[in-house]
Amino acid sequence: MTWRIALLCAIVAMVAMVYKVPEPALSCYLIIFLMNPNGAECVGKGLGLIVLVSIIVLLLVPIVNVTIESQILRMLAIIGLSFVPVFFGAASALGEIGSIIALVLAFVLTLVDMVPVGEVATRGLLYAWQMASMPMALMVVFCLALGWSPQRLIRRRLAARLNAVADVLERPGPAGRARLGAWLSEGNDASFQLAQMSSQMGLTRREATRLLAARVESSYRLLLAAAALPESGEGWAGSPQARALASSCRAAAAAIRARTVPPAPPELAMGSRASDGQAGRALGLIGEALAEFAVPPPDAGAAPRKVPFLKPDAFSNPEYQRYALKVTAAAVVAYILYSSASWQGIHTAMITCYVAALGTTGETVHKLLLRISGALVGAAMGIASIIFIAPHLTAIDGLMVLVFLGVLPAAWVSSGPERISYAGVQIGLAFLLTVLNGFQPSTDLSVASDRVIGILVGNLVVYVVFTSVWPKSAVEDVRLRLASALSLLSGLAALAPEERRRAVNVAAQAGTELAAAEAGLEVLAFEPARLQPPLAEVRRLTEAARQARALGPSLFIAPERREDIAAALAAAGVALRQQGEAAVAGSGPAALPLGTIPPIEQGGGDELGTRATRIGLLLAG
Repeated sequence: MTWRIALLCAIVAMVAMVYKVPEPALSCYLIIFLMNPNGAECVGKGLGLIVLVSIIVLLLVPIVNVTIESQILRMLAIIGLSFVPVFFGAASALGEIGSIIALVLAFVLTLVDMVPVGEVATRGLLYAWQMASMPMALMVVFCLALGWSPQRLIRRRLAARLNAVADVLERPGPAGRARLGAWLSEGNDASFQLAQMSSQMGLTRREATRLLAARVESSYRLLLAAAALPESGEGWAGSPQARALASSCRAAAAAIRARTVPPAPPELAMGSRASDGQAGRALGLIGEALAEFAVPPPDAGAAPRKVPFLKPDAFSNPEYQRYALKVTAAAVVAYILYSSASWQGIHTAMITCYVAALGTTGETVHKLLLRISGALVGAAMGIASIIFIAPHLTAIDGLMVLVFLGVLPAAWVSSGPERISYAGVQIGLAFLLTVLNGFQPSTDLSVASDRVIGILVGNLVVYVVFTSVWPKSAVEDVRLRLASALSLLSGLAALAPEERRRAVNVAAQAGTELAAAEAGLEVLAFEPARLQPPLAEVRRLTEAARQARALGPSLFIAPERREDIAAALAAAGVALRQQGEAAVAGSGPAALPLGTIPPIEQGGGDELGTRATRIGLLLAG
C-alpha cells in the first residue's frame, strides 16, 4: 500500500501541474485518505465520488450566483451545505466521506473570495470539480491495473487466521494470544462485505461467494476454539493431536493462497469433541472447523449479517445532529477568522476542521494530537525540501520523485493501525501543502508557513468547539458497546451447544463490540479532566471488558446450556445501558446497585460462572 499510494500521489501531482488543476495538495490528500487495499472498493468510491461531486457542482451554480454579492448569505449557505453531509456521514455507512463532501461544498463557496467576481460561477465551480474528480479518475484506473480484488483479500485473511491458530498450537504464549485477540476483534463483517462486493460487481459467482463466506465463518470458529485453549498449555501443548492440527492449519493456509481445496485433516487431528476438559473440547472443535474448509456444511455462509446504510437511531439520536453542528461551527469559525483577517494563506484551517473531528471528545483530542504531530513532521519535511531540493528541480519528473519520496513515510504510517494512521494522513497533507503551491514546485517559505499555521489554527478551533459545546465523553460509547457485547454473550449462553457453534457470527459481533469498548477506554486519557469518569469506574469497565473477552471463547465451546449465565449477563447489559443513559442525563449513580445482577449458582472450578460473577460484581462497583 505504501508504494502504491506514493506512486499515485506523484501521478496526481504531475497531472495537476501539467493541466493546471488547483489545490493539488488536496487532490493528493483524497488519495491518501480514501485509498485502501480493496481495489474494487476504491473503484466504486472513485466513480461514486465523481458522479456525486458532478451533481453537487451543478446544483451549486444557482447558490453561488445568489451568494456572490453577500458574505452573510454565503456563510449561511456554507452552514446549510456543511451540516447535511456531515450528519449523514455520522448517521450512516457513508462515514468520513460525508465530511469530504462537506469540504468540497464549503471549498467551492469560499473560492468566491479567491477568484475574480466575473468568473466565480464558472471557474470556481470548475476548479472544485477538477480538484475532486481528477484524483478519483486516476485512482479508478490505477486500482483497475494494480489493485487487489476482494476475493484475494479474503484469501489472505483466511490464510493469516489459519497461521495464527497454527502458531498458538505450536508455541503457546502471549505473542500468539495477542495475534488471536487481534483477529477476534476484527469480527466477520468486513470479510462478508468483501464477499458481497465481489458478487455484486460480478467478480465471483454466487456459489463462490457463499464458499468464501462459509470459510470466513469456519476461520472465526477456529480462532474461538484456539482462544479457549488453556493459556498454560497444560494437557494439550506438544500433544500429537495439537501437532497434527497445526500442520493441517498450515496446509489449509497454503491451499487457500494457491486457490485449491484445502485437504481434510487426518484422523489423528480430529480427536473427540466429547473429550473431558476444556482443552479436549477446544482441540476437537478446531479439527471440525478445519474439516469444514474442505467440505463446508450445507447451511454455512448462507446469510451473513448485512449492515444497513442508515443506523437504526439515525433520526432519534441527537448525537449525530450535535456532531454535525459542532463540525460546521468549527469550520465557520475558522472561515471567519481568516476571512476577517484577510489572510487567505491559512485557509487550511477550515479544511482541518472537516478532517480532524470525531464523535467523542477523547477520540477528537487523540486525533488532534496525532494530526498536530503529523503536521509538524510533514511541515519540517516540506520546508527542508523547499530549501534544499526545490531550487534544483527543473522538470516535472523531479517533482514527481520529490512527491513520491515525501509521501512514502506518510503512506506507511497511514496504512498502519488506526491508532497512528491519522498522523500519516496529516504528514502527507502538511508536506504536500508546503511543496505544492500553484502550478510549479514551491520555493516560497511564507506560503509553507501560512499553510502550517492554518492547520494548527484549525486543530485549535476543533479542540475548543468539541470540548466546550456538547462535550461527549468516550465512556458513554464504552458503556453502550460493553452492554451490547454482554447482551450478545447472553444470547450465546442461552443456546444449546450445537446451536451455539452455528452462531459464530453472533460471537464475532460480540468480539467487535468489545474491541470498540476497549478502544474507547484507551482514549479516555486524552479527555479534559472535567469530562473523565472516576478512575475507579474506568478500572471497573476495563476489567469487565477483559473478563468478557476471556469469557467469550470458553462460553462458545461450553458443553451445556447456561441459563444462569445468560440471565446474569443480560441483566448486566440492561443495567449498564440504564447507567449510561442516567449519566448522560446528569443523574446517574457511579455504579450499579449490587442487587441488579442475579446470582449464579456455580460449583467449584466453574470458570464460566466465575467470570460471569466477576463481571456482575465489577459493574456493581
